[in-house]
Amino acid sequence: MSTTTTAPTTSVPTATATAIPLTVLGTRAKAASRHLARATRAAKDAALQRAAAALIEAQESILAANARDVARAQAAGVSETVVDRLRLDASRVAAMASGMEAVAGLPDPVGELVAGYTRPNGLRVRQVRVPLGVVGIVYENRPNVTADAAALCLKSGNAVLLRGSAGAIESNVAIASALRSGIQESGLPGDTVQLVEDVRHETVLEFVRLDGVIDCLIPRGGPSLIALVREHASVPYVIDGDGNCHIFVDESADLEMAARIVVNAKMQRPSVCNAAETLLVHRAIADVALPRFVAALDGVELVGDEATRSIAPEVGVATEDDFAREFLALRMAIAVVDDLDAAIAHITRYSTGHSEAIVTADYAAAARFTQEVDAAAVLVNASTRFVDGGELGLGAEIGISTQKLHARGPMGLRELTSAKYVIEGDGQVRS
Repeated sequence: MSTTTTAPTTSVPTATATAIPLTVLGTRAKAASRHLARATRAAKDAALQRAAAALIEAQESILAANARDVARAQAAGVSETVVDRLRLDASRVAAMASGMEAVAGLPDPVGELVAGYTRPNGLRVRQVRVPLGVVGIVYENRPNVTADAAALCLKSGNAVLLRGSAGAIESNVAIASALRSGIQESGLPGDTVQLVEDVRHETVLEFVRLDGVIDCLIPRGGPSLIALVREHASVPYVIDGDGNCHIFVDESADLEMAARIVVNAKMQRPSVCNAAETLLVHRAIADVALPRFVAALDGVELVGDEATRSIAPEVGVATEDDFAREFLALRMAIAVVDDLDAAIAHITRYSTGHSEAIVTADYAAAARFTQEVDAAAVLVNASTRFVDGGELGLGAEIGISTQKLHARGPMGLRELTSAKYVIEGDGQVRS
């Protein structure tokens, strides 16, 4: 029997034609969240293991759907950075499954005792961790977020309502279908994971206003999405913000170590939010250090201030916008600074509060940097690429918060819970 190979289609997805209304999805998610709130750790872990297996079993259909999404993106002329975030292969599907299994092995935060004490009147007070309820996530071309978010929300006892981008709709549908099937087979509600298939812009506005349904909204995307949430959301939200991350190489730094850190932070995966975007070099070592860094960053488009270009004239001219931008590409801005004070001042001016690093052998400089730099994560002698839930032992993360309430930094399981006071007495009444 002969077979015919069909090229991936570039037609617009038709998922919106049969999309379930948001109100229906919300009702289902609420019902699932009540079931999950009382699920045991064993039940949740079994569901995660089965969902991970379902991803591997559905790999062929997931990759076929992803190929169609990628083909449409390339036909539309989107940047390679966007395509890289969108593209899946067998190793990335395996990584999604592995991430779910890793989350299953993490401690369950639900029911964890935060504080406990007895009042003088005999009241016994406990503060315990409880699920948030329904977590809503709006995200752009990152289909792996579908699995990561589902894993973390399920383990922390939450249902998840997902609204991905039109560009990744077929990938997301295939992934969510596999996850729902695996969770259902394990005995927990398949409605634990709900995917909004209506990818019209209007549904984003409706999504961020789902009062009484979404208990916490997490947007994962660019400035336009964050601006939309800030302007229109009527539900509580945690901002997964931009990463205009800096590395400051102090005068006492080991230059070999510094070069390794800078290259890793910029080049290991430039399209992610914890990649370094600006390199700051202490003036005292600039003559020696800059040529070394420029050579090490071969393949990166470098732009710099006047002091940088006087030492390395092959570097392009940096504008004010370059220092304020999250490139998410093989492009980096460089500035020479007079001292630690100047480095901190530069970071304070341009940082988005994500991740900032110093390379130094001076303990006092490191202490000042970690104390005075206001960011979700501050690193000493390490790459900014470590600001990641998996790398920090949290399992797959749901995002990296650049705000200060209620979560900051990589958001793992504990950040997807709240606290409840449980007060026990023996008939006490207040006088």
